[in-house]
This record gives sequence, structure tokens and C-alpha cells, in this order.
Amino acid sequence: MIAEARRVALESGATTTVECWGDAGPAILCVHGISSSRRDFARLGEALASTHRVFAYDQRGHGDSQTPGPLRLDALAADLRAVADSIGTVHAVVGHSWGGAVALVGGPKVARALVLVDPMIRVAPGTFDREYVDDLAELLARPPGAERDDAVRAAFAHADPRDRDGKVHAMRALELETLRRLGRDNDADEGGWDLRDRLGALKIPTAILVAGVESVVAPDDLAALSPKVRVEAFEGHGHTLHRSAFDRFAEIVREAVPA
Repeated sequence: MIAEARRVALESGATTTVECWGDAGPAILCVHGISSSRRDFARLGEALASTHRVFAYDQRGHGDSQTPGPLRLDALAADLRAVADSIGTVHAVVGHSWGGAVALVGGPKVARALVLVDPMIRVAPGTFDREYVDDLAELLARPPGAERDDAVRAAFAHADPRDRDGKVHAMRALELETLRRLGRDNDADEGGWDLRDRLGALKIPTAILVAGVESVVAPDDLAALSPKVRVEAFEGHGHTLHRSAFDRFAEIVREAVPA
């Protein structure tokens, strides 16, 4: 299906692109992770378009977004709220990884439910670049353009074509420094990225989907959860479980937002 895309103004004065799949039904707002873009949720949008409206937008420095500006989680949560305000009533916010952290910070103020996909709840001090930046250095060292696009396609050769196209879109103009700033702006290496208290304070239904392989969620991240939170383990699936276990992921989203 053909999705509708439009520009939305953020509180910072910059704009981002918001894409929508579906014409009617409850609204789901999706927030992508590091080195992804709004198109990371194209499959979800297509799968739910007959019963829901699925929205996704480009976070700062990714996809078609403008100059990144501050990358603090509170500023990114303000972006989420601006996009939500442009939609109206949002029934659920879905966030993956970095997007899961943004959803956890900003989602409770705009939505009735959350689905957090292997979210970055806490970053251990001194590990941000090693865990989230260094593996992308070789790809992002290539100049933006056909050479980088081809390298990204090759790196994701075995992915669903829609997911592969989404990675090409996300990384076409992405700068490695943007990712490093994400860590610095949130004092991640000094212990500043820690959202565990927010999990205990949640007052809306929340599903946390945890990867069984190479998860960024540590066991003690989930030690003190609100009664509103349930945890779903995805054994045998890695950090991008919303792609590798797509059918189960989509069903959990459907359950969170009945049509």
C-alpha cells in the first residue's frame, strides 16, 4: 500500500517527516532506534492498515529529519509529544531500543499504552560507544550516496526487503558523530542513562519485549516494575526481534490496541 508522508514542526523549530499507514481506526505511534528511521515500521503499518492508523517519524539526525539539535532524552520526548499532538488521540506508542527509551520518557503523557521493544532502559557507564556506535563506524565512514547505500544493502542482504530499504533510508545521511552525541548529551558514560525508576512509576499498560539473544535489557533493569508492566521474552531472537519475530510482535501490538 502507499503510505502518506507529511512534515511536522517540532518545539525546537525544526521539522521531521511523519508517515502514516491506514485511513481509519485507533492510532499507533512508532519510534525507531539507532541507525533506523520511520521506515523501520513499514511492515507493521502494512499489516495493521486495514484496522488501525500506524504513524512513524524520523528521530533527530536520522532519515529525513533536520539538524539533530540536542539529543537529550527529554528533548526527544518533546519531539514525540509534538508528533502526537499533530495526530490527535494516540492509543499506543511503540518504541524499539533508543526509541523504546524515548517512548518510556514521553509516551505516558500522550498514549494509553506502551509497547517497548528491547528498550535501552539503562546504559552501563563507560559502554555507550562500544555497545551502540563502534559497530557502525565502518559503514558510516563511507561517503553518503550510492557507495554507502550499496554497503548497507549488502550488510542487510538477508533481511525482509522492506526492512533492508528502511536501513538504507535511515543511514543514507546519518553521521557517526550524531550517535556519539546521543551518548554525550545524556551523560551515558557517567551513568546518566538510567530509566529504571520510570518503569516502577508507570500507570498505563506496558508490554516490554525482551530479546533472548544479545538483549540490551539486563535482568536488574526489570527488578522493580509497576503492576501495569508485563514482560514478554523472545527466546532465540536478538535485539531486532520486531523484524525477526514480526508476526508475534505485530500480534502484541494488536492486543495493546484493539481495533
